[in-house]
Amino acid sequence: MAYVLGVDVGTTRTTAAVCRLDGARDAEIVLVVPSFLQLTDAGTFNVGERGVAGWTASGFARRVGDAVPFALGPEMCPAEELTALLIMWVVGEVVAREGEQPRHLAVSHPAGWGPYRRGQLYAALRAVGLHDVTLVPEPLAAAENHAVRSRVMPDASLAVFSLGSHAFSASVVRRAQKRTFELVNHVDGVDHHTGADFDDLLMGLVRGRLGKDGLVSSAECEAAKRAFGPSGQSVVVSGVEIARDEFVDEIRPSVDHLVGTFVRALGTVQPDAVLLVGGGCRMPVIGDALSSSVDCRVLAEAAPEHSVAKGLAVAARLVLMGPEAEPAPLDTSVLVHTREASLRFPVGEVPNPEDDEFSAPPPRPPVDVSPLELPPRRVKRVASALKPAGRRSGSRSRDDDEDGR
Repeated sequence: MAYVLGVDVGTTRTTAAVCRLDGARDAEIVLVVPSFLQLTDAGTFNVGERGVAGWTASGFARRVGDAVPFALGPEMCPAEELTALLIMWVVGEVVAREGEQPRHLAVSHPAGWGPYRRGQLYAALRAVGLHDVTLVPEPLAAAENHAVRSRVMPDASLAVFSLGSHAFSASVVRRAQKRTFELVNHVDGVDHHTGADFDDLLMGLVRGRLGKDGLVSSAECEAAKRAFGPSGQSVVVSGVEIARDEFVDEIRPSVDHLVGTFVRALGTVQPDAVLLVGGGCRMPVIGDALSSSVDCRVLAEAAPEHSVAKGLAVAARLVLMGPEAEPAPLDTSVLVHTREASLRFPVGEVPNPEDDEFSAPPPRPPVDVSPLELPPRRVKRVASALKPAGRRSGSRSRDDDEDGR
């Protein structure tokens, strides 16, 4: 079945979504993989695996255009090249699943990128055989995903609060007469705490109870921060009970800083809704703080970390087919974030489980991680010799042309 593909390369995870060309405009998640590339001694990359220190790269997607490359073993790898290689691998995995190439590909990028960084990424994607590509700013992709589910009138404004593991941004977008979105304002957080920092703050609370010899699971802390329910409830992390109010008191200054920056980014705009994007927005305290600071709805999907990838697939469909007649709103999972228990999931021992206060997050599609094979030569020289997307086996280079994301 003909489809288009959206790929969102995050600092922690890379997500791919498809949109069928002969079906509904909604998108579905087909692949989630950790955003790691590990260089092996054989000159190949293992995708989604964190290996020996100094041989694994992560966080490269946001460093596109940076003059300082990543040092992986003996190789120096530009960020744009690593990003393109990961996207190429993702496309190949989706092609193997779907049985055919996507008709078009949409890739996300931070809204603050200018022509230089976009050009670097375009060049790197062309070097690995990906030519039919549209680059879409992250807040515009989130808005397209929302528009599929809810009717958005022309000239309506949406605010996008994005909080991931390592990045925060605040944006305002407006829907134009042609049913496309345009960026009105954007602020990238610089000195703000993000999801990983909140994990560390919770870990500090737990270690304070366990003592210096106590062992704390970072994965459990990541899940626990999203599991806190209403005031008075608690969760158990590594055998230590942490009250929700105690955790909120610990992170309150950081949350207020985030919300304050977001409100300043709005300026005089009165948005119709605030969209919560990114895994960090699973924390109920974020929605609570925003709801008390803005005079509009605060909305999120059940899995806000998937919003951008789904919106990319919708945007790719619009590129091929153009805007259609405005349909009736679909049944949606967009919810008022501060009231819905379905946006949280449990960790450890949760009191009174019979109350069904928490529910599990949507399951991720299974990922069979396989190596990305490259010839054993300098990484920066092999990009132009890689086989087209969907062909994941190694290929011998016919020349040593360079190209660079």
